[in-house]
Amino acid sequence: MSALAVADWRRRIAALYAELRTATDLPAAHDHWRRTRDELFAHHPASPLLPADRGAFTGLRVKPYDPAWRFECVVQDAEPLRTEPDRISVETGTDGVVPFERLGLVEVPGVGSLDVWRLASYGGGIFVPVRDALSRVPGGTYGGGRYLLDTVKGADLGGGRAAWSLVLDLNFAFNPSCAYDEAWACPLAPAGNVVEVEIPVGERYGDGRLTL
Repeated sequence: MSALAVADWRRRIAALYAELRTATDLPAAHDHWRRTRDELFAHHPASPLLPADRGAFTGLRVKPYDPAWRFECVVQDAEPLRTEPDRISVETGTDGVVPFERLGLVEVPGVGSLDVWRLASYGGGIFVPVRDALSRVPGGTYGGGRYLLDTVKGADLGGGRAAWSLVLDLNFAFNPSCAYDEAWACPLAPAGNVVEVEIPVGERYGDGRLTL
């Protein structure tokens, strides 16, 4: 996989999320997000799918849009509410050790609190993963968690109407690349991003849309 292919993938993802941030018909925008990612996974040279898996690929397992899972959450100070470390270092196979610093937390109604992380290296970026109870269920969500925001890679739903708020639409939760190819080393959800409720929307784990 060439660096130019990866750059093109990220360019396309950034353009897709720019459309999402201005969308007013959210179910239609969500369907556009799903169809665009299906096309990229199936045909783009930087697809995280293994070559052996592309022939059988019929689309990502994404649940239909449910507006009840869209929130605008204000980032709050995490101290003294968190006892976990405020800095984590993620070993990757291609980028060395990637550091993250906790910016704060958000309270997501019906879900719980999630830590908000900053990529503490070149490029910055806001990172919000989540691992829910369906990660322990066959046919559920990816065991390492999904991403809600990863702004350095273009996955950015923008800010909410209140100051220092983030749009967290769980319908757009997506699997990291390592869910499809173990050669990718991805940051997984740390303790402050693990919740005990089931989040039934967003991308599921597995091949095709077998159970959707």
